[in-house]
Amino acid sequence: MTAVQEERTTEDLRALAERAGRELEEATALEILQWAAETFGNRFCVTSSMEDAVVAHLASRALPGVDVVFLDTGYHFPETIGTRDAVEAVMDVNVITLTPRQTVAEQDAEYGPRLHDRDPDLCCALRKVKPLEEGLKGYQAWATGLRRDESESRANTPVVGWDEKRGKVKISPIAKWSREDVQTYVTEHGVLTNPLLMDGYASVGCAPCTRRVLEGEDARAGRWAGRAKTECGLHG
Repeated sequence: MTAVQEERTTEDLRALAERAGRELEEATALEILQWAAETFGNRFCVTSSMEDAVVAHLASRALPGVDVVFLDTGYHFPETIGTRDAVEAVMDVNVITLTPRQTVAEQDAEYGPRLHDRDPDLCCALRKVKPLEEGLKGYQAWATGLRRDESESRANTPVVGWDEKRGKVKISPIAKWSREDVQTYVTEHGVLTNPLLMDGYASVGCAPCTRRVLEGEDARAGRWAGRAKTECGLHG
Protein backbone atom coordinates (compact mmCIF):
# COMPACT_ATOMS: atom_id res chain seq x y z
CA MET A 1 0.00 0.00 0.00
CA THR A 2 1.46 3.38 -0.95
CA ALA A 3 1.76 6.39 1.32
CA VAL A 4 -0.92 8.13 -0.72
CA GLN A 5 -3.44 5.38 -0.04
CA GLU A 6 -2.45 4.38 3.47
CA GLU A 7 -4.79 5.25 6.31
CA ARG A 8 -3.29 5.64 9.76
CA THR A 9 -4.93 5.95 13.13
CA THR A 10 -4.28 8.91 15.38
CA GLU A 11 -2.12 6.67 17.55
CA ASP A 12 -0.12 5.56 14.49
CA LEU A 13 0.46 9.16 13.44
CA ARG A 14 1.49 10.28 16.93
CA ALA A 15 4.01 7.44 17.25
CA LEU A 16 5.31 8.19 13.75
CA ALA A 17 5.78 11.86 14.64
CA GLU A 18 7.60 11.12 17.89
CA ARG A 19 9.96 8.64 16.25
CA ALA A 20 10.68 10.87 13.27
CA GLY A 21 11.31 13.85 15.54
CA ARG A 22 14.17 11.93 17.13
CA GLU A 23 15.53 10.29 14.00
CA LEU A 24 15.43 13.39 11.78
CA GLU A 25 16.79 15.98 14.23
CA GLU A 26 20.14 16.00 12.43
CA ALA A 27 18.69 15.67 8.91
CA THR A 28 18.74 18.50 6.40
CA ALA A 29 15.56 20.41 5.62
CA LEU A 30 15.33 18.74 2.22
CA GLU A 31 15.81 15.28 3.74
CA ILE A 32 13.01 15.98 6.22
CA LEU A 33 10.68 17.00 3.41
CA GLN A 34 11.69 14.00 1.29
CA TRP A 35 10.73 11.81 4.24
CA ALA A 36 7.38 13.62 4.44
CA ALA A 37 6.75 13.16 0.72
CA GLU A 38 7.58 9.45 0.86
CA THR A 39 5.58 8.90 4.04
CA PHE A 40 2.42 10.90 3.33
CA GLY A 41 2.29 11.55 -0.43
CA ASN A 42 -0.69 13.74 -1.28
CA ARG A 43 -1.86 13.65 2.33
CA PHE A 44 0.91 16.17 3.06
CA CYS A 45 0.79 19.92 2.53
CA VAL A 46 2.79 23.05 3.24
CA THR A 47 1.26 26.08 4.92
CA SER A 48 2.66 29.48 3.99
CA SER A 49 2.02 33.01 5.21
CA MET A 50 3.81 34.22 2.06
CA GLU A 51 6.44 35.96 4.13
CA ASP A 52 8.76 34.00 1.90
CA ALA A 53 8.48 30.87 -0.22
CA VAL A 54 11.46 28.97 1.21
CA VAL A 55 9.58 25.97 2.64
CA ALA A 56 7.29 25.84 -0.40
CA HIS A 57 10.34 25.81 -2.66
CA LEU A 58 12.04 23.10 -0.61
CA ALA A 59 8.87 21.01 -0.58
CA SER A 60 8.44 21.36 -4.34
CA ARG A 61 11.87 19.76 -4.74
CA ALA A 62 10.77 16.82 -2.60
CA LEU A 63 7.21 16.58 -3.95
CA PRO A 64 6.60 18.50 -7.21
CA GLY A 65 3.09 19.93 -7.30
CA VAL A 66 2.78 19.86 -3.49
CA ASP A 67 -0.24 21.64 -2.03
CA VAL A 68 0.67 25.00 -0.50
CA VAL A 69 -2.08 26.28 1.79
CA PHE A 70 -2.45 30.03 2.27
CA LEU A 71 -4.84 31.75 4.67
CA ASP A 72 -6.36 34.87 3.13
CA THR A 73 -7.61 36.64 6.24
CA GLY A 74 -8.94 39.67 4.39
CA TYR A 75 -6.42 41.83 6.23
CA HIS A 76 -3.23 41.06 4.32
CA PHE A 77 -0.85 43.63 2.89
CA PRO A 78 -1.12 43.89 -0.92
CA GLU A 79 2.50 42.71 -1.05
CA THR A 80 1.51 39.45 0.63
CA ILE A 81 -1.24 38.73 -1.90
CA GLY A 82 1.21 39.61 -4.67
CA THR A 83 3.74 37.15 -3.28
CA ARG A 84 1.10 34.41 -3.22
CA ASP A 85 0.19 35.09 -6.83
CA ALA A 86 3.85 35.06 -7.89
CA VAL A 87 4.50 31.78 -6.06
CA GLU A 88 1.52 30.22 -7.81
CA ALA A 89 2.75 31.46 -11.18
CA VAL A 90 6.39 30.43 -11.06
CA MET A 91 6.76 27.49 -8.67
CA ASP A 92 5.87 23.81 -9.10
CA VAL A 93 3.23 23.92 -6.36
CA ASN A 94 -0.55 23.90 -6.06
CA VAL A 95 -1.59 26.97 -4.09
CA ILE A 96 -4.82 26.54 -2.13
CA THR A 97 -6.28 29.73 -0.67
CA LEU A 98 -8.45 29.35 2.43
CA THR A 99 -10.84 32.09 3.51
CA PRO A 100 -12.79 32.63 6.76
CA ARG A 101 -16.50 31.90 6.95
CA GLN A 102 -17.24 35.63 7.14
CA THR A 103 -15.87 38.50 5.10
CA VAL A 104 -14.37 41.39 7.06
CA ALA A 105 -17.58 43.36 6.54
CA GLU A 106 -19.71 40.47 7.83
CA GLN A 107 -17.47 40.06 10.86
CA ASP A 108 -17.67 43.80 11.53
CA ALA A 109 -21.46 43.61 11.40
CA GLU A 110 -21.56 40.78 13.95
CA TYR A 111 -18.73 41.71 16.31
CA GLY A 112 -18.19 45.41 15.63
CA PRO A 113 -15.42 47.11 13.63
CA ARG A 114 -11.72 46.51 14.33
CA LEU A 115 -12.15 43.35 16.35
CA HIS A 116 -8.41 42.87 15.96
CA ASP A 117 -7.85 45.88 18.24
CA ARG A 118 -10.38 44.88 20.89
CA ASP A 119 -9.99 41.11 20.95
CA PRO A 120 -7.10 39.98 18.73
CA ASP A 121 -7.31 36.40 19.98
CA LEU A 122 -10.90 36.10 18.79
CA CYS A 123 -10.08 37.75 15.49
CA CYS A 124 -7.23 35.29 14.90
CA ALA A 125 -9.48 32.39 15.88
CA LEU A 126 -12.13 33.42 13.38
CA ARG A 127 -9.87 34.40 10.51
CA LYS A 128 -6.94 32.00 10.90
CA VAL A 129 -7.38 29.11 13.31
CA LYS A 130 -10.83 27.90 12.28
CA PRO A 131 -10.22 28.16 8.51
CA LEU A 132 -6.96 26.24 8.86
CA GLU A 133 -8.61 23.49 10.89
CA GLU A 134 -11.15 23.06 8.12
CA GLY A 135 -8.54 23.27 5.38
CA LEU A 136 -6.25 20.65 6.90
CA LYS A 137 -8.92 17.97 7.37
CA GLY A 138 -7.87 15.96 4.34
CA TYR A 139 -4.19 15.81 5.29
CA GLN A 140 -2.21 13.64 7.69
CA ALA A 141 0.74 16.01 7.93
CA TRP A 142 1.52 19.67 7.37
CA ALA A 143 4.72 21.68 7.14
CA THR A 144 5.42 25.12 8.54
CA GLY A 145 8.25 27.63 8.35
CA LEU A 146 8.73 27.88 12.12
CA ARG A 147 12.30 28.51 13.28
CA ARG A 148 13.72 28.17 16.77
CA ASP A 149 15.59 31.47 16.57
CA GLU A 150 12.45 33.54 15.92
CA SER A 151 11.32 33.87 19.53
CA GLU A 152 11.49 32.20 22.95
CA SER A 153 8.11 30.58 22.36
CA ARG A 154 9.51 28.77 19.32
CA ALA A 155 12.89 27.81 20.78
CA ASN A 156 11.94 24.14 21.29
CA THR A 157 10.20 23.58 17.96
CA PRO A 158 10.83 19.97 16.83
CA VAL A 159 11.65 19.29 13.19
CA VAL A 160 8.85 16.71 13.31
CA GLY A 161 6.29 16.89 16.08
CA TRP A 162 2.73 16.05 17.00
CA ASP A 163 -0.07 18.57 16.52
CA GLU A 164 -2.34 17.42 19.35
CA LYS A 165 -5.07 19.92 18.60
CA ARG A 166 -5.53 18.78 15.02
CA GLY A 167 -4.38 15.17 15.32
CA LYS A 168 -1.73 15.57 12.62
CA VAL A 169 2.00 15.32 12.14
CA LYS A 170 3.54 18.79 12.14
CA ILE A 171 6.79 19.26 10.26
CA SER A 172 9.11 22.25 10.69
CA PRO A 173 11.96 21.45 8.29
CA ILE A 174 13.84 24.72 8.81
CA ALA A 175 13.42 24.79 12.60
CA LYS A 176 17.20 24.74 13.08
CA TRP A 177 17.91 27.47 10.51
CA SER A 178 18.92 31.02 11.31
CA ARG A 179 17.80 34.13 9.45
CA GLU A 180 21.17 34.00 7.69
CA ASP A 181 20.47 30.42 6.56
CA VAL A 182 17.14 31.53 5.12
CA GLN A 183 18.76 34.42 3.26
CA THR A 184 21.48 32.15 1.91
CA TYR A 185 18.88 29.73 0.54
CA VAL A 186 16.86 32.59 -0.95
CA THR A 187 19.95 33.94 -2.71
CA GLU A 188 21.22 30.58 -3.94
CA HIS A 189 17.88 29.47 -5.36
CA GLY A 190 16.30 32.80 -6.32
CA VAL A 191 13.35 32.16 -4.03
CA LEU A 192 10.50 34.65 -3.91
CA THR A 193 10.19 36.73 -0.75
CA ASN A 194 7.67 39.29 0.44
CA PRO A 195 8.90 42.81 -0.49
CA LEU A 196 8.03 43.97 3.04
CA LEU A 197 11.06 42.02 4.34
CA MET A 198 13.20 44.65 2.64
CA ASP A 199 11.18 47.48 4.20
CA GLY A 200 11.84 46.94 7.89
CA TYR A 201 9.45 44.07 8.56
CA ALA A 202 11.01 40.94 10.06
CA SER A 203 7.74 38.99 10.31
CA VAL A 204 4.73 39.63 8.09
CA GLY A 205 1.17 39.05 9.27
CA CYS A 206 -2.09 40.93 8.90
CA ALA A 207 -1.63 44.64 8.15
CA PRO A 208 -3.48 46.05 11.19
CA CYS A 209 -1.42 43.96 13.62
CA THR A 210 2.07 44.17 12.08
CA ARG A 211 4.72 46.88 12.28
CA ARG A 212 8.36 47.24 11.38
CA VAL A 213 10.82 45.98 13.99
CA LEU A 214 13.34 48.15 15.79
CA GLU A 215 17.05 47.42 16.04
CA GLY A 216 17.72 44.69 18.58
CA GLU A 217 14.14 43.36 18.62
CA ASP A 218 13.40 39.75 17.79
CA ALA A 219 11.61 38.84 14.58
CA ARG A 220 8.20 38.55 16.26
CA ALA A 221 8.33 41.94 18.04
CA GLY A 222 6.46 43.61 15.20
CA ARG A 223 3.42 41.38 15.64
CA TRP A 224 0.68 42.65 17.98
CA ALA A 225 3.10 45.26 19.30
CA GLY A 226 2.31 46.52 22.78
CA ARG A 227 0.44 43.35 23.72
CA ALA A 228 1.50 40.17 25.47
CA LYS A 229 0.28 38.27 22.40
CA THR A 230 3.05 36.87 20.19
CA GLU A 231 1.28 34.02 18.40
CA CYS A 232 -1.95 33.87 16.39
CA GLY A 233 -2.96 30.46 17.73
CA LEU A 234 -2.04 28.38 14.71
CA HIS A 235 0.95 26.95 16.55
CA GLY A 236 -0.49 26.33 19.99
